[in-house]
Amino acid sequence: MFADFLSRLVRPDPAPLDELDARLALTALLVRAAQSDGRFDSDERDVIRRIVQDRYRLDPWAAGQLLAEAEQLEGEAPDTVRFTRAIKESVAYEDRLGVIEALWRVVLADGQRDPEEDALLRLTASLLGVSDQDSNAARLRVARG
Repeated sequence: MFADFLSRLVRPDPAPLDELDARLALTALLVRAAQSDGRFDSDERDVIRRIVQDRYRLDPWAAGQLLAEAEQLEGEAPDTVRFTRAIKESVAYEDRLGVIEALWRVVLADGQRDPEEDALLRLTASLLGVSDQDSNAARLRVARG
C-alpha cells in the first residue's frame, strides 16, 4: 500500500515531504518507538493519538485514522536507520526536535524506560540530527509533565 511513498522517502535525494506525508512518516516513527520494547498497548496508542491530535489539530476520528495508517506504514517501512535518515532529509529541524519530545512521551507512557527504548531514542535522535543534549532536555520536559 505504501510502496510508492516509501520509495520516494528512501531515494538518495528525497524531496521534502508534503505536510500529509510528513505527518504519516513522523507518526509511523512514534509507532516504531512504542513497539520497540515488544509491547504496543492501548496506553501507548492513546498517547500517540493525543500527540497527533494536538500536533496537527485533528479531531479524534482523523487522529485515529492517521494512527491506523501509520501502524501499516511502520510495518512496511525499511530499517530505522534508512527510515529516520530519510525523514531527516525532508523534515525541518524544529519538527524533528518536536518529534524527539513526542517519542519520549510515547516511551515514557508506561512509566518505564526499557533498554530497547533508550537505544532506539539515542539512535533516532542521532539519525534525525538532534543532539544528545537536546534529546535529554526533551526527555526532562516530558518527565516533568
